[in-house]
Amino acid sequence: MSGTAFANLDALAAHLRRELENKKHVLLYGYNGTGKTRLSMAFKDIGRQDDARDTLYFNAFTEDLFTWDNDLEGDSARMLKINSASRFFAGLDELEMETRIRPFLHRYADFDFSIDTRDWTICFSRNSRAEEGADIIDNIKVSRGEENLFIWCFFLAVVQLAIDGATAYQWVDYIYIDDPISSLDDNNTIAVGVDLAQLLKSRESAIRSVISSHHPLFYNVMHNELGARKSKKTASYFMSQPRGATGYRLRPTNATPFFHHVAMLSELYQAGQSGELYTYHFNMLRSLLEKSASFHGFPNFSACIKQDDDDPDGILHARLINILSHGDYSLYEPQEMLEENKNYFKKILNDFLSRYTFNSELFPAVSEEAAL
Repeated sequence: MSGTAFANLDALAAHLRRELENKKHVLLYGYNGTGKTRLSMAFKDIGRQDDARDTLYFNAFTEDLFTWDNDLEGDSARMLKINSASRFFAGLDELEMETRIRPFLHRYADFDFSIDTRDWTICFSRNSRAEEGADIIDNIKVSRGEENLFIWCFFLAVVQLAIDGATAYQWVDYIYIDDPISSLDDNNTIAVGVDLAQLLKSRESAIRSVISSHHPLFYNVMHNELGARKSKKTASYFMSQPRGATGYRLRPTNATPFFHHVAMLSELYQAGQSGELYTYHFNMLRSLLEKSASFHGFPNFSACIKQDDDDPDGILHARLINILSHGDYSLYEPQEMLEENKNYFKKILNDFLSRYTFNSELFPAVSEEAAL
């Protein structure tokens, strides 16, 4: 597997800081359990000298700065407690954080809140529509998704202050965001990604950012919004832990679309163009056809196989994929396809690309053939 190897998370964090000497943003995609949250803390710790800090971060530890008091005795005054010892809340009182958080929150949610800076608590409320009019219900416990949205909007308000150069956050040189969209539906995931990208791009600031996620949709939105494919200011990587080895690896993804099915299709296309086709590529092709058939509402992947005049039902190619995708083909012990099977593979793939429209920049040879 290509890419750059690192012995541990400290080495990887140091590399990201060097990368940000020439980049404005770094995007990282990695599966759950890869070490993204621990990497964010290693990155933060490098910039920690005695009481000095240089990284404003959002991760699972940030969410832990907020804890619920559910009023188990009275069951009425539910509130979110704030950890007053954290520098995250610097300037909470004098900077009028309520008025800064509310515009962000109302983009995504319909509840309201109030912050008590004496008790370091937050109470939530919601309008309840009744026949007589609207009533305000106070001291509600919001859902986990709504709670995550509120904490995220709190963080966005702090980011805004840091970018604007507020005195309380002049220590911020880096913003590190790890998986901000847990418990969000796809609509809010897209909205959060777009709004975050616009905020990070909105002003000429010296602050640099790292954004890591295991969520393909969020990562793809950030990849597009920050122009990772073309912008010289943004770098994007796939972060992994090689199986059977120690350490970590970064593989550039700037030139590859990140929706999984398009990335897979791009990889199959490149393999077909190079002629370096291995038996496991049929497994990947079958998976791609199954997902495409499901998306288009067909019960079987054979519906996405082009039918030839002498094979009106696409039976031959469907049978080939069935047979050749059920072998015990390992990614780690690849066997090259027979020449005849390579030809079948390329025909099925090229027919699929000709039938369904994709970005011609990603598949130029197929586009040229279709234009003839």
